[in-house]
Amino acid sequence: MTASHFDTLVSAALLQKFPEQITLIHEGELPDFLHILIEGTVELFATWEGRETTVDIIRPVTTFILAAVIRDAVHLKSARTLAPARVLLIPAQAVREVFGRDAVFARAIVDELAERYRSMVRVLKDQKLRTGTERLANWILQADRQQGGSGRVLLAHDKRTLSSRLGMTPENLSRNLASLAAHGVAGSGREIIIANRDALQRLAKPNPLIDG
Repeated sequence: MTASHFDTLVSAALLQKFPEQITLIHEGELPDFLHILIEGTVELFATWEGRETTVDIIRPVTTFILAAVIRDAVHLKSARTLAPARVLLIPAQAVREVFGRDAVFARAIVDELAERYRSMVRVLKDQKLRTGTERLANWILQADRQQGGSGRVLLAHDKRTLSSRLGMTPENLSRNLASLAAHGVAGSGREIIIANRDALQRLAKPNPLIDG
């Protein structure tokens, strides 16, 4: 984007620190800011009739919730911190104005929205085409890659959040994790150990059209 448009956005922005378990966005409300996660972890979630589900868990550096800002439409998800976080807040109106004037910035926005759409399609396929055990197995393999491939996965949040993200109850998560013992996986507290990667991969059958 042009330097002048960048300056327009940055000059209006606020960089703030938030402790964990602070709700940053409420579903059903219009966006005041585009949120950019600089440090920490944020959970995107939704509620209905006393029930709650985790939609996504995001880590730096990424925006949330971009589509609502661009369309000036109400948020379809809420967002809260799962760990202490630093978030850059850019006024939503400024983002829309620059979006309409800067073609390079607009293409970058469209590219990110396209990637978010593809990510949600992968999540939908994962939820609908795999069993709970297969979803958990693939999540463990993906988390291991993200954490360096040591075979030791450390949960960055509680198991309730993970179970909601994987579309199962905490009880089902515990049962599925126990069933993975036969496929080379052991769990202790917030640590998951991959003792037999080949056996886990044979069960998981990772697929780039689902897992990226």
